[in-house]
Amino acid sequence: MSLPHIPVSRRLFLQGAGVAMGLPWLESLPVWGAESVPEVTPAAFPNRFAALFMGNGISPKNWWAKPGANGLELSPSLTPLEPFQSKLNVITGLFNKHATGVGIHPGQTGNVLSGAALQKGAVLRGGISFDQVLANHYDDATPQPSLVLGCEQPITGYHETNFSMAYSSHISWRDANSPVPMEVYPALAFDSLFENQGSRRMQSILDRVGEHASFVRRQVSKSDQARIEEYLASVREVERRVERNRALQSRAQENARDKNTPAFALPRPDNGLPEDIREHMRLMTDIIALAFQSDKTRVATLLLCRDLSGLFYPFLDVRQAHHPASHDDNSDAYERVTRYYVSQLAHLADRLAAMPEGDATVLDHSCLMFVSNMWSGSSHDSTKLPVLLVGGLGGRLETGRVLDYRDKGDENRRLCGLYLSLLQRVGVDQKQFGDAVEPLAGL
Repeated sequence: MSLPHIPVSRRLFLQGAGVAMGLPWLESLPVWGAESVPEVTPAAFPNRFAALFMGNGISPKNWWAKPGANGLELSPSLTPLEPFQSKLNVITGLFNKHATGVGIHPGQTGNVLSGAALQKGAVLRGGISFDQVLANHYDDATPQPSLVLGCEQPITGYHETNFSMAYSSHISWRDANSPVPMEVYPALAFDSLFENQGSRRMQSILDRVGEHASFVRRQVSKSDQARIEEYLASVREVERRVERNRALQSRAQENARDKNTPAFALPRPDNGLPEDIREHMRLMTDIIALAFQSDKTRVATLLLCRDLSGLFYPFLDVRQAHHPASHDDNSDAYERVTRYYVSQLAHLADRLAAMPEGDATVLDHSCLMFVSNMWSGSSHDSTKLPVLLVGGLGGRLETGRVLDYRDKGDENRRLCGLYLSLLQRVGVDQKQFGDAVEPLAGL
């Protein structure tokens, strides 16, 4: 491989045959494409946003937080976030106006990130989602505008309310009529991070960029050499897990051809998705972490489970599938389900917190959001929604708080007001979003 002898920059990608791997931030190299190494300030680093979605609501009686003597006191369902109390905002009482009074399930889901009024019938109509407004804002800054991932296949058809089931399966919308295609296969999501294409796609990415990686190591400080080694080790660990799934996916395509049935219509794991949902969710959160670390993208959404989810949790000793289990949402079983989903947010936060970036971490420069389309699955109550934020957007967002909007009046508790606030804080010149014309007060 012939390597160009040019100054290394932060925007350099490790190159190999049919692959390109972005580098994490390195203190001895120019920051985010600058010509020299300037004084590093929080503003020098990009902000990232990720939304993690859990369908069908949470365990209401086990979802609360309050200030304590040593930080936040968290309810049982929120205990996975105890290590991040100082970086956490627990927000209660926000609601999505156009998801109330329209019937249950799809009408409560498809606009959770847009706040748009959804249209019934055969024609999809809603609005662009918050994550895609951010993706458009960062379009010229990163190779990939956003990652839109899922851990459960979309469903088709219509609900009894005459809303399309597409609304139950997609939370990220490019425009009023088009959901962003959601990637559910970990191998394909992983490949998209590194532009892994062509006949050598099955070969190790790290083997193909090895010579270029050695070249870069010689240009940086010892601490950056260690940072590169840690990063490559993380990529290798995820790559090994992805390869197991890639083999499942290949067999699924063969089975689908034999049965003359689309692979997505087959049950898990015949459809090529990991049989163990724990591994599936962990892979997807790890892929988001790598994407943020290498600045491949700054925006991600992860549908951990869709509305009307059919996922099972034998490892939690829960006998029912997700949706029927949510109809007994104050049970011990559904509390375990809720806590498990919160642990996915905690895992992503933990990964980002372990990634140094200047004097802080990737988590400190990010905002991770957890949201569901309902408060209570047993009553299909969407008059208030559970919202968690982790990360301070590089000091732009105060953290370590419990924010309760239940008694603030409907005009002052709009979920879209939260989105408008976050958009403005990262520099998006937007005066209105969804049904909000004012940013959320007190944020």
